[in-house]
Amino acid sequence: MYIVDHLKPRMTIKRSIEIANKSSAARRIDLYPAAASIKNNGFTFAAKRTPNELTGWISVKPAIAVLKPHSKSKAKITIKVPRTAQAGERYAVVWAESGAAADATHNIGSINRVGVRIYLDIGPGGEPLSDFEIEKMKGTRDKQGRPSLVAAVRNPGRRAVDLNGTLDLRDGPGGVSAGPFRAASGITLAPHGTGIVTVPLDPRLPDGPWKAKLTLRSGTVERTSTATVTLAKEKAARSRAPLYAAAAAATALAACVLALVIRRHQRKSR
Repeated sequence: MYIVDHLKPRMTIKRSIEIANKSSAARRIDLYPAAASIKNNGFTFAAKRTPNELTGWISVKPAIAVLKPHSKSKAKITIKVPRTAQAGERYAVVWAESGAAADATHNIGSINRVGVRIYLDIGPGGEPLSDFEIEKMKGTRDKQGRPSLVAAVRNPGRRAVDLNGTLDLRDGPGGVSAGPFRAASGITLAPHGTGIVTVPLDPRLPDGPWKAKLTLRSGTVERTSTATVTLAKEKAARSRAPLYAAAAAATALAACVLALVIRRHQRKSR
C-alpha cells in the first residue's frame, strides 16, 4: 500500500483509507504517522512512533477508531507541505495499529499493525524521472545445491524504486525451458543507488547453460535484460565478490488482522 506523489511547497493532498477489522473481536485501532527510510536496499520502518520531517506534515483523522468484529471504517490522511520545505524525496508510513493485552488464554500480549508507505518528493516542475537499469546478471548455486540468478541493478533516477519481476529460462540442456520464476520481494533502491535482485530457482534445474530473460518492474517502469547463464557452484578458489558491495535486504510487514484501502482525493495549494 503506497502514497507516491510530487508536490511543491505550500501544497496539500488528502487520501482516504478504509480500515477493516477481519477478526471476530472488537478492536481499537490507533492511526498515526511514523518515520521511514531506505537502508540496505530496503524500505525501513523506524521504531514505534519515531518522527521525522515528513511526519510533521502528516495528520490522520480520526487518530483512534473502534471497530466491531468484521466491520469497516474510514480515516483521512492529510499532508501539508510547508512553504519552507527543501527539494528532495522523503519517506514515512501511516500505521493502523491494534493491540491485545495478555489474558488468561494468552500469556503474552501482541501488537499488530499494517501500514501505508509514503514516498513524497518536493520540488518545482513536474514529476521527477523514475528509472532503473539492469546492469549485470549471473547464475549461481549455493553449498546446498539451491540455484538462483542474481542481477545488479542501478537507479539513475530521482525517485526511489520498489522492484519486482520474473525470470524465464530458455534453451537449456536438451532444449528445455523453465519459469517464470518470481524475483525475491522487498528490494527498494534510493535515487542513484545500486543493489542486488535475487531470483530463487528450482533445485532440480540442471546447470545449463540457459538463456535467461529477466523482467523487472517498478510502477509503470519496466526493464528487460537477457544473458546466457549457468547455475553451477563457484569453485572454492575463486573470489565470491558480489556484483555490488551492497546486499539486498527484504522488508516484511507482520501478519495483521487489519486491512487498508486507499482512495485519492484532490490536491490543492494553501
